[in-house]
Amino acid sequence: MTFALWCVLIAALLPIATVGIAKASGRGFDNADPRQWLERQEGLVRRADHAHRNHFEAFPLFGLAVVFATLSGMNAERLNLLAGAFVVLRIAYTALYLGNKPSLRSLVWIAALGCSIAIFFLAAQARSA
Repeated sequence: MTFALWCVLIAALLPIATVGIAKASGRGFDNADPRQWLERQEGLVRRADHAHRNHFEAFPLFGLAVVFATLSGMNAERLNLLAGAFVVLRIAYTALYLGNKPSLRSLVWIAALGCSIAIFFLAAQARSA
């Protein structure tokens, strides 16, 4: 399995990690009704839950981009670099979200989105070459 595909797995696990942080950081976690419990939280727990949701939102574009790039025959080194950058940026995004740094977090979010878009464009280029 390529490094980029391992990055897809890591990206798929990020939502689980962040919701784990949310559940472990709050008091009185209610496993019978976890979504309602999360909705009532504030501070770090709420930010961790919101990071969890955003990871789910970012994943489909990234995952599909890597699959398309792999099928297109895109340059593996470039794909691995962009996929690795995406994962590092998403981890940084999480740290900034948890640390309540919204402006910097948004810049990192944009950079990670750029990685996914770049993978798509480079895959399309490889396919047409």
